[in-house]
Amino acid sequence: MRYLTAGESHGPQLTTIIEGIPSQLSISTEKLNDSLRRRQGGHGRGRRMQIEKDLIAITSGVRHGKSLGSPICLQVTNDDWTHWTHIMGSEPLEEGMTEEDIKRKISRPRPGHADLVGGIKYQHRDLRNVLERSSARETTVRVAAGSIAKQLLEQLDIHVVGYVTTIGGIHADRSIPEILTAQEIADRANDSAVYCLDEEASGEMVTAIDAAKKAGDTIGGVVEVRVTGLPPGVGSYVHYDRKLDARLAFAMMSINAFKGVELGLGFEMANLPGSQVHDQIRYSESEGYTRETNRLGGTEGGMSTGMPIVVRGVMKPIPTLYKPLESVDIETKEVFKASIERSDACAVPAASVVAEHVIAWEVAQVLLDTFPADHLQQLKESVEARRTEAKEF
Repeated sequence: MRYLTAGESHGPQLTTIIEGIPSQLSISTEKLNDSLRRRQGGHGRGRRMQIEKDLIAITSGVRHGKSLGSPICLQVTNDDWTHWTHIMGSEPLEEGMTEEDIKRKISRPRPGHADLVGGIKYQHRDLRNVLERSSARETTVRVAAGSIAKQLLEQLDIHVVGYVTTIGGIHADRSIPEILTAQEIADRANDSAVYCLDEEASGEMVTAIDAAKKAGDTIGGVVEVRVTGLPPGVGSYVHYDRKLDARLAFAMMSINAFKGVELGLGFEMANLPGSQVHDQIRYSESEGYTRETNRLGGTEGGMSTGMPIVVRGVMKPIPTLYKPLESVDIETKEVFKASIERSDACAVPAASVVAEHVIAWEVAQVLLDTFPADHLQQLKESVEARRTEAKEF
């Protein structure tokens, strides 16, 4: 199972083509659009979210609400395209025009962005050629692909939810999700302006975001994704590139502005003895093998244990500041204040939605690497057989 995305931030549309989805999967456009709506939400978002109302168009691979087994194409139209047609159009420049005549040309790379290094790599003198694709706008269709993965996982009684645990140094109570179901976590996150499960911390986070915006600054944070219902043995200890935790870490780190990832206790393990890190194993006829704790975050030896997968990612503060940092003009080599693009004071809540969906995709992909899945019923039977085998082992 794989997907490819295409499109620029201010181009006509964003597109993803998904290959490998089993046939006979019911696909809800409403759920797809709800995922995109959540990605655009959260306190601290900028004006772009008021311009774009992201809606999915399914143009192939689905008939009468069910997947065909052939590639699925999803498209999201950029409503702002009408103002960018001459700036971002694919047609050659009109006779007599040069690149110097193009409006909004950028020669000043912004610190913390892909602008300068991307310009060097692809020899772009107009750095808009870099920032249009490196923009987090591309995560729109990554979320769409992840939404289809979530719908697949739900058919297998596997649920993926994301939420915020930290913004600007304010920490939520991390014990809260331990006592909630996946649906309760999702509902509580949706009720929060910052997608946080801790009501008191949510209010403090909103205040911190407002203060950063007023100061012309930005703040980052930490998001957590929880996967429940995954049977034991998904992933592999045999090859490094098939380890489940490695693939989850890659997925989390592939999100724009993410700079760290951990599972379970994560970096806290460095400060603890082994007796306070590893999870003791228990067995009962009703539940099969379980762990007394879940400090390792649901994986051992690169494979799922059957306990909830708990993975966190840290998002740096967005580098586009309204009090911009200094940069160097690539044409004149003079020092300037970095150019200002539309930006958010904090996009951590939206990033939790992106993380939820990229993790859902990776879990679904590893599942389909493990079990036969030409059609949904075949996959269901294979996953259920694994659950039974694990319980009776």
